[in-house]
Amino acid sequence: MSPVEFIPLAEDSGAIVAMGDWVVRSACETLARWAHVPQLRHLTLSVNVSPRQFTESDFVARLTRIVQETGAQPQLLRLEVTEGIVMQDTHEVIAKMRELCAMGLSFSIDDFGTGYSSLSYIQTLPLAELKIDKAFVKDLTTSEKAKAIVKAIIAIGQSMGITLVSEGVETPAQKDQLIALGCTLLQGYLITRPIECADMERLVLANHSFHL
Repeated sequence: MSPVEFIPLAEDSGAIVAMGDWVVRSACETLARWAHVPQLRHLTLSVNVSPRQFTESDFVARLTRIVQETGAQPQLLRLEVTEGIVMQDTHEVIAKMRELCAMGLSFSIDDFGTGYSSLSYIQTLPLAELKIDKAFVKDLTTSEKAKAIVKAIIAIGQSMGITLVSEGVETPAQKDQLIALGCTLLQGYLITRPIECADMERLVLANHSFHL
C-alpha cells in the first residue's frame, strides 16, 4: 500500500498521531547519533507533520518531550507542513509554531504554491523554508507560466530571507533553469532517488563536499 493510500486512512483513524510521533522520535535519535560524527553533525533532518498530528492539543508538549528525551539538537530538526495546516486556525498555528521556534526548531512549507491562493500568511508565520512544488518544476522548461510562477516564488523567498528548495527535479535542464533563477537547493531523482539513512550516511562520509 502506497503512502497516498494509507496516510488518509491513518488520518481518519487517528493512527497518524502515533505514527508521526514515531517518525519524529526516529529523526531525533538519528540527529543525536550524528552529533558524534564530525561529517554528519551539521546535517538537518526534515520531518513531515500531518494536519491531524499538528492540531492535537498536546502536540507541542509531545514534541518537546521527544527532543529532550533523545538529546537531539532542536536547531537541526525542521518540520514540514502544508499550506492547508497553516490556514486552518491561524492564531493557534502561529502560537504553536512560535513556541517550537523558541526551542530552536524551524518550519518549512511543503508543496508550496498548490494550496491556498492567499500569501498573507507568509509574512506572519515564522517560516525558514519554502519547497516549490514539483508540478511547477515539471513544466518549468516547457511552460512560460510555470516559469513565471517559479520565478515569483523564488523572488518572494529571497526578499524575505526564506530558504528555497525545488522539489521533483528530474532533468539537467530543470536543474540549470532553477539555478539560473536563483534556487540552488534541489530535490529529486536527478540528485538521488530516495535512499535508506545508512546509505545516505555512507554517501556523505565518502564525499565530504556533498551538500545536503
